[in-house]
Amino acid sequence: MKLFNLDSPLMQALSRVADIMLLNVLTFICCIPIVTAGASFTAMHYMCLKMVRNEETYLVRGFFKSFKENFGQATVIWLIQLVVFFILGYDFFIMYTSEEGLNIVLQVLIFIVTILALLTSSFVYPVLARFVNTVPRTIKNALFVSIMQLPKAILNIILSAVPIFLVLYVPQVIPLVLFLGFALPAYLHAKLYNKFFKKLEDRVMEEMGPAEPATDSDEEDERIFKDELDPALQSIRDDND
Repeated sequence: MKLFNLDSPLMQALSRVADIMLLNVLTFICCIPIVTAGASFTAMHYMCLKMVRNEETYLVRGFFKSFKENFGQATVIWLIQLVVFFILGYDFFIMYTSEEGLNIVLQVLIFIVTILALLTSSFVYPVLARFVNTVPRTIKNALFVSIMQLPKAILNIILSAVPIFLVLYVPQVIPLVLFLGFALPAYLHAKLYNKFFKKLEDRVMEEMGPAEPATDSDEEDERIFKDELDPALQSIRDDND
């Protein structure tokens, strides 16, 4: 039957679901030490973008390739995230439990910082997975991208929060979350930002000039540039104005 041919839409869809499940398991296992979560999320987003673009690669090999390449910076970013969200969580705890509370100016400031932190987090690992940069500039560019892609950043925050709410309020779906809770939202997010990233990558390549000849090495760094991302982002924003 054509329905069960390897090239049929059904079989391709099932194959994609299987890839997402495998990617989710890899991400979950590599998050267990906690300190490695940043590198795990970066590798997950790296592979999700490749899947969205139908770029043939070995999933496990590609995952650990990105994990290794970005481990240092991803770990620093992850630790910064933990500190920032711990402080914000403590601030909200004080805000809603203290009898004296906080003055309105501090409350507004906390809400603004929380929104900026969430927006940055929605794009920081995809940006890190695709572009080479310093940690401060990666964080800055992730915030810049999230503002330029605000509806998609908000949607990604919602998609990422769904598994958390399901675990808290519908514990029966925990097994499903363990197989899809990380990678499925990331895959859907990649489908949303893929077009923008492609436009950005093309603009960066134009500014860089002719690329160096490719090699056949499996260890080749596929990230497309090693300089500041801001000029390309600025030029795209100017085009949209």
